[in-house]
Amino acid sequence: MPPSRLLAPEGAPASVVSFRHGSASLVAESFGEGERVFVLLHGIGMGRSVFVDLASRLNGRVIGIDLAGFGEAPEPKALLGMAAHADLVAAFLSAHGIRGAVMIGHSMGCQVAMEMAVRAPERVGGLVLAGPTVDPAGRTLRQQAWRMLWDVLHERPVVIWRGLREYLRAGPRVFGKIRAMLDHRPEDLGPRIPIPALVVRGSDDEVAPERWTRRLAATMQRSRYAQIPGFRHETMIFDAGPVVALIDRFIDEL
Repeated sequence: MPPSRLLAPEGAPASVVSFRHGSASLVAESFGEGERVFVLLHGIGMGRSVFVDLASRLNGRVIGIDLAGFGEAPEPKALLGMAAHADLVAAFLSAHGIRGAVMIGHSMGCQVAMEMAVRAPERVGGLVLAGPTVDPAGRTLRQQAWRMLWDVLHERPVVIWRGLREYLRAGPRVFGKIRAMLDHRPEDLGPRIPIPALVVRGSDDEVAPERWTRRLAATMQRSRYAQIPGFRHETMIFDAGPVVALIDRFIDEL
């Protein structure tokens, strides 16, 4: 089946395409107008559909991505690491002539966005890293599973439902995908990123602790840090208003 429209507001013109590069494919949904382009990169086990509220609040052209093997994007023959995901997204942006986009990553999506800033800097004009993973103090499958479970158990029902739905769609290879996420070291990329970055954390986020997110922000040359009171790891899923206010201020200064 062709990919479906999931993000664009009712009545808004939108395009949904499948893009293949090498042996892997992604799905991209695009809508909106303006010089500013926002690219949305989801977390582990998720897909672009979790960004419905965020996408509706951004002012510009919005592109929601289903990374290879997530959401509606087909499983690649071999599991992709963070760098390979970044190369696939960069190839899509290059094929569509997009430069200087604001990459908005959530959780694992932050790792892909950081890889893009290193591997294809001409495609990236700014980074927004919300609840970035992976905290080196919790870099095992057991530790991450416990943190994610604890965080989800305290989330709102709508967040739990959306997350469960996307994890089921992620398929039986989800544990291999989690391993690829855990093996990646975003803290080693930070010093190589001169692009402006905003690191955002929900104050009650169990998956991305404050000490880690502040440490990650400090590794980058042009970063700023913000916390959103009362939010957990799914900072942008239930109510994206507070994070969009931070993004608006951030891009005004780009």
